[in-house]
Amino acid sequence: MERDKNFILGIFDDEDILKNAVREIRAAGIKIHEVFSPYPVHGLEDELGYKRSRLPIAAFLFGLLGTTLALTMQFYMMKFDWPMIIGGKDHAAFPDFIPVTFELTVLVAAFGMVGVFMISSNLKPWGQPRIFDLRSTDDKHVMAIDIANNAAVDLEIIKGALKNSGATEVNSKSFE
Repeated sequence: MERDKNFILGIFDDEDILKNAVREIRAAGIKIHEVFSPYPVHGLEDELGYKRSRLPIAAFLFGLLGTTLALTMQFYMMKFDWPMIIGGKDHAAFPDFIPVTFELTVLVAAFGMVGVFMISSNLKPWGQPRIFDLRSTDDKHVMAIDIANNAAVDLEIIKGALKNSGATEVNSKSFE
């Protein structure tokens, strides 16, 4: 069976029941593909076992790139391309570079983080979003379990575990 094609969905009404259900489902040895929620649920990422995001590392690297670009651009312009003596100061007066350097650092870091987030979240402009249940954007919490990742577990056991852990509905979803 192909991965990321066939799913079992558990629909939950309450975030506390959802967090307990995640704990119970993982304890039963069932691998959860993803949990979709209409709003952030505090502590859910810990229950799902997610590692800390590496987005701050990307932010630092993009900020470093922005700083380097800003300083290189200004130094080149003021020293080689179009040297000007402004107020009797040296061509490459570093204190004058600080505002532009700060602004370019923030700009490149922000655009870089947005780009990395969009790509890592599979939100590419040419991509098609996979909507498991429309109610996950309104008032329901949806737990998606990939059938291929849980091939060793019977489907009825997964459905029963979802029902016993507090799911109000258990549905199947296929993507082609």
